Amino acid sequence: MSALEQMLCFSLYSASRATTQAYRRLLADWDLTYPQYLVLVALWDRGPLTVGELGDDLALDSGTLSPLLRRMEAAGLVSRAREQADARVVRVSLTERGEALRGELSGIPAALGECLGLSVEGAHELLAVLRRVTGAMQDANDRDAASLAASA
Repeated sequence: MSALEQMLCFSLYSASRATTQAYRRLLADWDLTYPQYLVLVALWDRGPLTVGELGDDLALDSGTLSPLLRRMEAAGLVSRAREQADARVVRVSLTERGEALRGELSGIPAALGECLGLSVEGAHELLAVLRRVTGAMQDANDRDAASLAASA
């Protein structure tokens, strides 16, 4: 086994890239990117959201999310509107086309499951491990940021 193959971070990176490539193939017929699919899933799940809420849900900053939403709006999948009470807040909603994609894309999770080659139980176990890893890494990053701020 090579030095790279022994690195946990490289395995996570490789798995993430392979998963994104699988989504690229699965979503190609709809001309959607994986991040666009994630926006749709978030809106199907929670309804209209502010750009800030979407950014929090998807772990994306507004500099990444705004152009993504602009392209989705141009494609007729979402609409964006400024809040009347606070024009700085932009709310993102699904259009009829964006909502219709829910049915069209309903087979994507199962197709990805086939790509993973995991049982339902195995997928649930992997998801639990990945959530723990993500939480631990976020906690470590928060501690590092707090200690840097305290020493400044």
